[in-house]
Amino acid sequence: MCILLSMKMVTISANEVTHSFLGVGKANRVVLVDEKGEVTWRWSMPASDGWVLPNGNVLLALYGTREFPNGGVMEVDPKTNKIVFQYKGQQKEVSTVQQIADDEFLVAELGPEPRAVVINRKGKILRQMPLQCQKQNFHMQTRMLRQLPNGNYIAPHLLDFAVKEYDPKTGKVVRSIPTDDRGREKRDWPFTGIRLSNGNTVIACTNGNRVIEVNSAGETIWSVNNQDIGENLFDDACGAQRLPNGNTVISSYHASGDKVKLFEVTPSKKVVWKFSGLNAGFHHFQILTTNGEPVVENSWK
Repeated sequence: MCILLSMKMVTISANEVTHSFLGVGKANRVVLVDEKGEVTWRWSMPASDGWVLPNGNVLLALYGTREFPNGGVMEVDPKTNKIVFQYKGQQKEVSTVQQIADDEFLVAELGPEPRAVVINRKGKILRQMPLQCQKQNFHMQTRMLRQLPNGNYIAPHLLDFAVKEYDPKTGKVVRSIPTDDRGREKRDWPFTGIRLSNGNTVIACTNGNRVIEVNSAGETIWSVNNQDIGENLFDDACGAQRLPNGNTVISSYHASGDKVKLFEVTPSKKVVWKFSGLNAGFHHFQILTTNGEPVVENSWK
């Protein structure tokens, strides 16, 4: 099921920037990469989402396999490769998972009745809420679900062209941010939505191949694409993470071979770090350290 290895990857650093990270993808499977660009741990099951938890374990949302036909959730101890707990999806697919308390995990289950469910480490469903999105193409219902500090949920709905914020107590959408502001022919599908502390939302748009920042009034105040950076690094922009220094790291899911899989861009749209290697790009990722310093993203504690 899993392979532990160390393999030199190719890392290009423009400004002496180094990152360690967790990368998850259907083709790459799951990898931990250190700041030297070496894969230090690999899990062979295809995943759509993942986190390194405060306890050091890796939390994964799994694609469908023979063992998990409808996808699932798994927590793995990378030191021992022991599976701490697992949950089998009950619809068509599990797209994302997030730890929201010591023994609670928020999960997006896609299918005929897409929903947000909260489970514990015993796999028991504690509560659930329907997701208000199109139901024809379950794979495109939502590729990310996160709990915000205010307790609400944020979910990008690709074919609804919007990032929606839900009140889980009522199940109602309290805020909807459209991403298709350039016209429907552009088909900007929101894959990742990150709510910043200032109330702005950073959205990675797959297919449209750009990352935008939208303020609370719904105005796009920043965007970046291939034309802006003068390089063809956006190749299905699935994942994004805003770093404490204000820069944004972006993943290219369809990048293959020696093409860049992750890159960091400044607010002035200068690329300051690139990672290439492995055989394919990443859906989601988590930058763990920058130049040796820990990076904390959306901590639930």
